[in-house]
Amino acid sequence: MPVDPESEDLLALTTPVVRNPAGSAYEPLTAEDPLVTSSGTRSRPDRCPGVFRPWAAEDGNLIRLRLAGGRLPGRGLRALNDVAATYGDGDVHLTGRANLQLRGLGRITPEVVAAIEATGLLPSRTHELARNLTTSPQTGLAGGRADLRPVVAELDALLCADPALAELPGRFLFVLDDGRGDLLGRPLDLGLVALDDRTAQLRAGDLWGPAIPLTAAPSALVSLARSFVDTRTSEWHVSELPVPLLDPLPPDDAVPERTSALPYGPVPGGEHVAAPYGVVEPALGALDVDLVVTPWRGVLVPA
Repeated sequence: MPVDPESEDLLALTTPVVRNPAGSAYEPLTAEDPLVTSSGTRSRPDRCPGVFRPWAAEDGNLIRLRLAGGRLPGRGLRALNDVAATYGDGDVHLTGRANLQLRGLGRITPEVVAAIEATGLLPSRTHELARNLTTSPQTGLAGGRADLRPVVAELDALLCADPALAELPGRFLFVLDDGRGDLLGRPLDLGLVALDDRTAQLRAGDLWGPAIPLTAAPSALVSLARSFVDTRTSEWHVSELPVPLLDPLPPDDAVPERTSALPYGPVPGGEHVAAPYGVVEPALGALDVDLVVTPWRGVLVPA
């Protein structure tokens, strides 16, 4: 059975993390029931964890916290470090989608939920599984064609305001590239690529859509997400639908070439700090800045 495209974001959830010199907290998927039947439909709902849908691993419960565009206030990390120390294994872990995880938790009691909510990193109980929003980590800090931070913030707000979108699968992913090409190779369900500082081309699965004003992008993406929810039966991803969500167009001539992953160390806009073994350096929580968790198991500290 082919590995699901999001396997890079899945810990071997049934086993504790084994720290290794490669610096990854990720392990191969354990054997599961077939995810896609011979008819092309999913055999079960997705199992991506959240605060209210923990995964029971051998080292205790695991929960995931989604960060819109990887944005992580230092005070939020500081508070989450305390939650991990009090209730979990003491570490804050990263995922390949620039989100956070806590491991080694006991029962997720109201006390634990209240502690997590107090960090400010759980803005919506109803939509926590749907807030999978990845963007170019350096956007608004250095380079790129457009600052996508306002676009991501508005998209997140519109998504959480729509009750129907709470039904998005936990693996449904929005990917927004600010025109530098760093996320062009990422699998996605919906997203965009900035063509200049005012325009972006929409994407849906493997297809390209129309170029639209950036100011219209959040509402356009939410509309497409709602169409997915209205159309789907058991599908997890846009590419699994029997009909496309949009009329396909060729990529615009202004679509950039793919670029490589952000290196660790000093980079334009700040410093990309590696997260050894997929664990965030606790000392970063002492910084009173908005950190950016990256899809390359690191944290970008703005200059």
